[in-house]
Amino acid sequence: MTTLDRAGPLPGYFASPWPVECGGNRRQKAALGGLHAGTGKAEVTTRRDARWHVMTIRRGAGEVYLGGTMPAWSGPEPHGWLEKLDPETLEPVAVSPDLPAGGHVWCGAIAAHGNGDIYKVNGCYMHRLDPDCQVVTERRLPVDQAHNGLLILSDGSIVTKDLRLGGQGPSTVTRLTADGLEMIGAPLRLPEGSMGRIASDRNAEGEFIYIPGIEHVWRIRVEPDGMSVDWDWSPGYRVEGGEQGLSWDGCISDGSLWLMDNGDIDSLRAIYGVHPNGRFDAPSNRLSWRRPAPWSGPQRLLKVSLDDGAVQAIAPFGTPGGGIIAPPVHVPEHGMCIAWDSINGGLAGIADEPGGLRVAWTLDARPSMQPVVFPETGELVINDFRDNDDRLIVVDIPTGALIDSVSTGSRLANGMFLTPGGDRDVYYCSTFAVARVRWS
Repeated sequence: MTTLDRAGPLPGYFASPWPVECGGNRRQKAALGGLHAGTGKAEVTTRRDARWHVMTIRRGAGEVYLGGTMPAWSGPEPHGWLEKLDPETLEPVAVSPDLPAGGHVWCGAIAAHGNGDIYKVNGCYMHRLDPDCQVVTERRLPVDQAHNGLLILSDGSIVTKDLRLGGQGPSTVTRLTADGLEMIGAPLRLPEGSMGRIASDRNAEGEFIYIPGIEHVWRIRVEPDGMSVDWDWSPGYRVEGGEQGLSWDGCISDGSLWLMDNGDIDSLRAIYGVHPNGRFDAPSNRLSWRRPAPWSGPQRLLKVSLDDGAVQAIAPFGTPGGGIIAPPVHVPEHGMCIAWDSINGGLAGIADEPGGLRVAWTLDARPSMQPVVFPETGELVINDFRDNDDRLIVVDIPTGALIDSVSTGSRLANGMFLTPGGDRDVYYCSTFAVARVRWS
């Protein structure tokens, strides 16, 4: 089982089945093979501790790395960390020292580089760590703000972006060398703030980075010695102060960028309403994603053409005050995009047809996290949080039929990442729990 990146190989990354969140820079979250969950029995291994587990990635054969931070909303100074796991027991076999985050509490990201090392962004710091989780290079980023994810470009350089909400000024994109984490050109100030993580793609015209902003989606051209805004493509997807919230990251698929809005929910506004981000003088009661949305609009799925910037939108549930903390996934093999509403509940398959977008099916579920899809077997894996039990569900992509539902043993759900393990298994991350679910 390996990554299914429809752009071909992943230049810049380690030759791995899943070297980065979402499996590749297009964020298609797709793996080859399948779980065959309908004919198997799920076995669950869960590890609990006091950490915020963000994502696992895979490097060499049998090598699984787990990155995260500390949920230090108040009290002791927050820090990031990296672990190399035993892929079956989930016990750490190598652990990094505490990694400074500049005082910020946010999830960050990790990726396995083509040079063999692991790169980690956390708060306003970037770290390069060796395969034994020891620091090779540490770099404080030029902007004192929590950064939301990193990607490795085709030349091996590292790109990351700070997170800002409406009214907080423009976000900044920073590009670094892999060897010494030196700046490549000046940091690029976007025309707007940006909440969602970045996605990127290459074509005959070059390499581009796609970033959802406050009102528009921005395309950044990657140049040999820097980056520049492509002013010929900046489609608008919302109106500042309107009834819809901001977009998280997008999925590049089938000539379009797929987004969901309504992401700057009340807990996120609380986290980014203080500085350092996520640090409060006393414990806050605003950190649950289940709080009512600060807008009236329903959850929307957006299809943005990479060619002419045309935007199609659909509200699959129509329930006022929708909200999410993770982006959608488009599966071109099935002509389907998967969307959901975390606050109100609901999972939907949206058919992408010549006449427009159409709700093909809905399912009673409450997802919140980044899913994984297996196009070959038509399986979608995502969480379903109910009664303080975060379950993984396997759903048939064409029909929406529920194939299996398995408790992870986690009592908290968030917007973190699922990773395919390569042996009919999936790795799960959340606050205070990490799990492996395997079907046999």
